[in-house]
Amino acid sequence: MLKPLGDRVIVQVTEKEETVGGIVLASNAKEKPQTAEVIAVGEGALSPEGKRLPMSVAKGDEVMFDKYAGSEVKYEGTNYLILHDKDIMAIVK
Repeated sequence: MLKPLGDRVIVQVTEKEETVGGIVLASNAKEKPQTAEVIAVGEGALSPEGKRLPMSVAKGDEVMFDKYAGSEVKYEGTNYLILHDKDIMAIVK
C-alpha cells in the first residue's frame, strides 16, 4: 500500500457521470472541481517550531479538489491522485 509523507493525501477519484437535461456532458465540458475518496493520509507537515500540524481530512472522507491539482500515479493497477492537504477545497458530507 502507498503511504503518503508529510502533508500529502492519497485519493481515488470518483467518476460520476454528469448530465444536463438528460444529456451526458463530454469530459472537457465538465466543471473543474472533482470529488474523490481519501485512501491514505500523511502524518502532517512540520511547523517552523518542529511540531506536527494536524491534517484536515481523514481516511474515508469524500473531498473536493481542483481538477488540475496533484500528481496522478498508478499502483497495482489502480489509479490514484496524490494531493497536498492545502489543495483540498472541501469535505463532502
